Amino acid sequence: MHTITIPDELNLENPKLVQVFDYSSSKEVSKQQIILNQNIFSFLIEGTKEVIFENSALSIDGSKFLVMKSGNCLMTERLSNVSNYRSVLLFFTNEMVSIFIRKMELNKIEATSYTSVFAFEYDEFLKHFVQSLVGISTLSKDFQNKILEVKFEEIMLYLVEKYGTEFLYSLNLDNHNATQKFIHVIENSHLNKLTLKELAFLCNMSISTFKREFEKHYSESPIKWFQNKRLEFAHYLLQQEQKNPSEIYFEAGYENLSSFTQAYKSKYGVTPKFHQKN
Repeated sequence: MHTITIPDELNLENPKLVQVFDYSSSKEVSKQQIILNQNIFSFLIEGTKEVIFENSALSIDGSKFLVMKSGNCLMTERLSNVSNYRSVLLFFTNEMVSIFIRKMELNKIEATSYTSVFAFEYDEFLKHFVQSLVGISTLSKDFQNKILEVKFEEIMLYLVEKYGTEFLYSLNLDNHNATQKFIHVIENSHLNKLTLKELAFLCNMSISTFKREFEKHYSESPIKWFQNKRLEFAHYLLQQEQKNPSEIYFEAGYENLSSFTQAYKSKYGVTPKFHQKN
């Protein structure tokens, strides 16, 4: 699958500190590889959206919107009942985040960990805010640039007042530690049914480099490690949640009950059905 770099491939004019783009589509995409060169607000209007980053994954409908940190992610877009997908995108640089933190004198708080994506619910203020962004496209280019910087400050002030600064410092935190990113991808993806290619992309690695790093950290192949993790999860569901094998095989990452039963018996010596009965 072709990797898309945004906002570069949206045919916007010269890069700005803050940019807006009204995006719509009539085609669904599944786990599209996306490189975000800037941070982004994705104000979902129609359809549903799912994103997977190295340390987090979220799925939303039109009642929510996302704030995403720059980096690699997998993005799924589903159409609404009227066969359309629409999202107003507000791009902003790390520089804008730093300027805002200094201006509001918020730089006394430090973050030690970060999350790459946050979801927030719409309220009346936020709905009006998104409508105001759409109208900006009719203004002159010079005025657009100036007012978008003001609009960025407006939305940031509102979210900090309502939800606190956690999301803000996650955006501002340096996350270039390759080892930390690699561990985050693995530990957060063992139930996401991602391919090796998709996992390597989230780590910003080639598949061969990903395999070498994996065996260095976990002392076994990715396929074997992920299978064990999924079977352990299935074992938990059978034992603690009292679920039936037919209810959990897909949740545990298997496409059919037969392959799940065979793998489970290979690991635990009995079939999942036998284990549940005993």
